[in-house]
Amino acid sequence: MEIEFFTRLIAVDSGKLIVIAMIGAISSMMSNRCIAVFHDGLRPLIPEYIEGRMSRGVLLASSFALSFGLVIGFGLPFSLTAPIILVHSLLLGTDVIGIWCPNSRKGFIASGIVGALYGIALLVGLKSIVDLFAMMPVNFMSALSKVGDPIIVCFSLFPALVVAYQFGYRKGLFVLLATLIGYLATQSVGSLSFGGQLEKPVKLDPNGIALLFAMVVMFYFAMREKAPKLPEGAKGSNEMLVGIFSERIKRIQKNQWLLVLSGGLTAVAATMSMSLLAEGPVSLQLMAAGDANGALLVALARAISFIPLVATTAIATGVYSPDGMKFVFVAGLATNNYVIAFIAGCAIMFMEIKMLAGAAIWLDRYPGVKACGDHIRTAITKMLEVSLLVGGMMASNAILPGMGFMIVAGIYLLNRTSKRPLVEMAIGPIATIAVGILANLLYFVGLG
Repeated sequence: MEIEFFTRLIAVDSGKLIVIAMIGAISSMMSNRCIAVFHDGLRPLIPEYIEGRMSRGVLLASSFALSFGLVIGFGLPFSLTAPIILVHSLLLGTDVIGIWCPNSRKGFIASGIVGALYGIALLVGLKSIVDLFAMMPVNFMSALSKVGDPIIVCFSLFPALVVAYQFGYRKGLFVLLATLIGYLATQSVGSLSFGGQLEKPVKLDPNGIALLFAMVVMFYFAMREKAPKLPEGAKGSNEMLVGIFSERIKRIQKNQWLLVLSGGLTAVAATMSMSLLAEGPVSLQLMAAGDANGALLVALARAISFIPLVATTAIATGVYSPDGMKFVFVAGLATNNYVIAFIAGCAIMFMEIKMLAGAAIWLDRYPGVKACGDHIRTAITKMLEVSLLVGGMMASNAILPGMGFMIVAGIYLLNRTSKRPLVEMAIGPIATIAVGILANLLYFVGLG
């Protein structure tokens, strides 16, 4: 087994190994010193430990409970469909590793070593699992990769759902119409050659342009909603938060260089040429399909949605996220040059930290944008649940006609009755993997 592991290790691109190892090491070291953790639910627990109201053992148990299920039931199944590593698989693991290592100089160094090894094992292990599936009599990897096909078509619908949640059904329907018009108009144009001046006409992606149309309308509605005028001398909620927790903001800024390095490396990992890390399931599927523009737009929308959450929890806790507000992924997708991506990622993370207080105060002026961020995350989750369930059924039916539909629907419905249900958007990929394994078992017993 050891020889086989090292053989696969040598086969993996050395650049990817170095980048994933460095991100794993730095993220674990920041978690060890309680500088940054990826899980939004873990961030508020860190001050309880720092200020002596929680033991490190309890913090470790909480981190493991929050992260383990998401890594196994969410991060890894999505990573197998591409295969591109969903960032949750890496950074939820480094959260646990960092806290598991002792809070000492040796523990700090050990967390970096273990975090680097975890990143390498994740990359090599993922490739090994994909190779193993490909060696089976019924190779279901091609079908598994189709689980995300509906996402590519449906991802442009989430702005309409955001507006419907926030401003009502009619305005949501208006955004849906704008999305469809953008799609049809782009499809009719096809490509742009600017009067024959370009040798290779620029092919327009209907899904990407539709999403762009929808996002413009969505933010138009959000920006129109402004905060009521406060009495003279009164402060908004976020401005008060900044004043109360100013020392915690300084704590983040004190450790900014590790965060800046993490931002630069993450941007490199997110470039299309490396295709190592994806910020979410939608952009992962788009990257796998080679749709850089679509992945960029989705990453941008997701990053905007995380501004309120990351900014307010960072100010209140003094703990940041290893990938910040996710704009570093946008930087990676916008470039295809490792050096430029690294510089851009570092610069973005540096600006995020410096403008942390200002961003929170700005959100007081535009409560519609703040609320929009919460609705974006909800809408994308709902869209993913539907798309991946449909994609899982289509892929499973391609592996086991008829029975595939039955198994996915059964797992989805029974999961809802479980005392510890899986994340619903992960049901599609998990069920498809289960169907693929079942197809091979049936083959071996002569029923395939």
